[in-house]
Amino acid sequence: MKTNQTIYTRACNVLTGGVSRNTIFREPHPYYVSKAKGSYITDIEGVERIDFANNMASLIHGHSHPAIIDAVTKQLQNGTAFTMGTEAEVDYAELLIARSGTFERMRFVNSGTEAVMTMIKTARVYTKKTKIAKAEGAYHGTYDYAEVSQTSNPSNWGNINKPNINPVVEGTPQGALNDVVIFPYNDIERTLNILDQFADEIACVLIDPVPHRVGLFPATNAFIKAIYKWTRKNDALMVFDEVVTYRVNYAGAQESYTCKPDLTAMGKMIGGGFPIGALAGKSEIMEVLDPRGKILRHPHSGTFSANPISTTAGRVAMELFDEEAVLNLNTLTETAIHQIEESIKIADVPISITGAGSMFRLHLQEKKPTCYREAYHTDEKKSIIKELLDYLFMEEQIIMINTCACMFATSMTQKEVDRLSEALLNGFKIIKPKLYQLY
Repeated sequence: MKTNQTIYTRACNVLTGGVSRNTIFREPHPYYVSKAKGSYITDIEGVERIDFANNMASLIHGHSHPAIIDAVTKQLQNGTAFTMGTEAEVDYAELLIARSGTFERMRFVNSGTEAVMTMIKTARVYTKKTKIAKAEGAYHGTYDYAEVSQTSNPSNWGNINKPNINPVVEGTPQGALNDVVIFPYNDIERTLNILDQFADEIACVLIDPVPHRVGLFPATNAFIKAIYKWTRKNDALMVFDEVVTYRVNYAGAQESYTCKPDLTAMGKMIGGGFPIGALAGKSEIMEVLDPRGKILRHPHSGTFSANPISTTAGRVAMELFDEEAVLNLNTLTETAIHQIEESIKIADVPISITGAGSMFRLHLQEKKPTCYREAYHTDEKKSIIKELLDYLFMEEQIIMINTCACMFATSMTQKEVDRLSEALLNGFKIIKPKLYQLY
């Protein structure tokens, strides 16, 4: 009989650490999926769990949506990847451009990381500058430059007026570190002071409008406006990472701001459950990718970019995620937050919630964090969060993201919301003694 442990034992013989992505690792072993439908996942041992992680925010309709399955099945019968274009990529680009209202041209790639990387390289070509600026703690994938200072901590983050430039991976070239400028999120005065020091060198200011790792709270309109004005003044680009946040509104989180980005990177949910990334923006900037130019300024390709499986699935997913679906999902998420806040009151624990649209994150502190340093998880907090998440996973059969976050899907109903708030109430009571030891 197959068990999670026996599969993990096999995995350890062929996969480093027994996994291909660290985010699924769980002690004493990862758990392996047998099947998934809607908002529920069943593991190899037959245990069914409610999935509030949705593959790290990538499944906006939950698992195995029939319309997506049907469309992909039809495409599979006609082929999966070609050294030719397909109408599927054109259809999908037309849909996303019409949906956004600000996108003029697009390119499809294979992941959010690749989309951000391509966006940064495009900005460098267009501006003829090399440095990028990004927020302390912000996750933008695994490109050397984009991941700098993502994991900064009290021992190395330095003065808030000029945060240190810290690598994530050992061996990151010093040259990569030298071309990154770090600023504190949502802090206009400090950010502008830092940017001014490198005004002649910055190609783009990279913004996640609701950065998950920073604390999952939106950028203020004043902050975005200040960044936009600075980039206009200094011949730089304001670029958005909407790999996660495109779900926030019908046209992405940027819909909430008066100033729009020059370029936008997307991924996750726009693949309908399949690997995808995309870069969209102003035609004059995207032109640096054009193969028809006399000089190839940014030769760009990818073997599986714009493959018809991902673009077909993504198109159907976004057609289903229409304005009504966005509104309904965001409303359900608001209901969940209100119910969890009631659970917090009943349990009498110092916990707060941040978020936007169909996503939220719990913080082990009474006051909502407003910056990365306030939201940072100490070792003590990490231990308590792990205890809570393990309890939910093993005893309540509920899956959350390991930052204590939820990413809702249209497959969810009030039934799942009620189960979550009840389970969290039980979990809060368990961790309550340790929480109060922190304060």
